[in-house]
Amino acid sequence: MITFKRADHIHICVPPERLEEARKFYTDVVGLKPAHRPEVFKHPGYWFEIGDIGLHIGIEPGLLSTSRHSAFEVANLDAAREQLESNGVKTYEEEKIADRDRFFFLDPFGNRMELLEYTV
Repeated sequence: MITFKRADHIHICVPPERLEEARKFYTDVVGLKPAHRPEVFKHPGYWFEIGDIGLHIGIEPGLLSTSRHSAFEVANLDAAREQLESNGVKTYEEEKIADRDRFFFLDPFGNRMELLEYTV
């Protein structure tokens, strides 16, 4: 049996020609703090701090629409939605879950994200 301790990081991909745009989106719009990325990697990318885990951005051509997503708990869901929408990011609702409020958004590169706040 595997004994998990915590999530360490989430990795998303963007088209190679949009990597710098992704860095700006996740720092300027989402407000993440850049983290040190070791120079051992052959392909370009960026690392960010997101709570007590990391968000890693790498490159990959030909991304398709998908229902896969990463979900992040936030302290103030309304403030998070306002920050994104005031920067032109469309947010949308999906099925209600009894113990949490949540919404989704697509980053400019097609990565689907969920932000949530527990209500209990």
